Amino acid sequence: MPHEWPECLPVGAVRFARPTARFEDCLVFYRDVLQLPVIASWRGHTGYDGAVFGLPGTPVHLELTQHGETPEIPAPSTENQLVLYLSGHEAVAAVVERLAGLGHRPAPLDNPYWAERGAVAYADPDGWMVVFAPWIFGQDPVPTIA
Repeated sequence: MPHEWPECLPVGAVRFARPTARFEDCLVFYRDVLQLPVIASWRGHTGYDGAVFGLPGTPVHLELTQHGETPEIPAPSTENQLVLYLSGHEAVAAVVERLAGLGHRPAPLDNPYWAERGAVAYADPDGWMVVFAPWIFGQDPVPTIA
């Protein structure tokens, strides 16, 4: 079965947005630690602070916002994930080494699927997971269980 986009939805870009209770800490994590490019940001726009990160480039983005007093955010689980597919185990190892040098340690995930295939996860300041997988989804074969 081919994976074709429906003609009735002529989407040109996609944005995933979520609120944060720790905007400044998340901004540092995604912008400075992970070095995701900030493609838009604002302060105090109708009471909102926000940042949009390219994943990669501009067709796909992650938006983080905080409004007014610290919002009540639903508790994350290890299933709340942003998965970044990298080009092999060496690329994942380089990320792990860089993050370790910045004082970050991998976080365990409940689902063994990722670790069994060589992926590594880190929790952002809100506790949401960023998973670094060692294959390009849809391009490379999914690694067999280690």
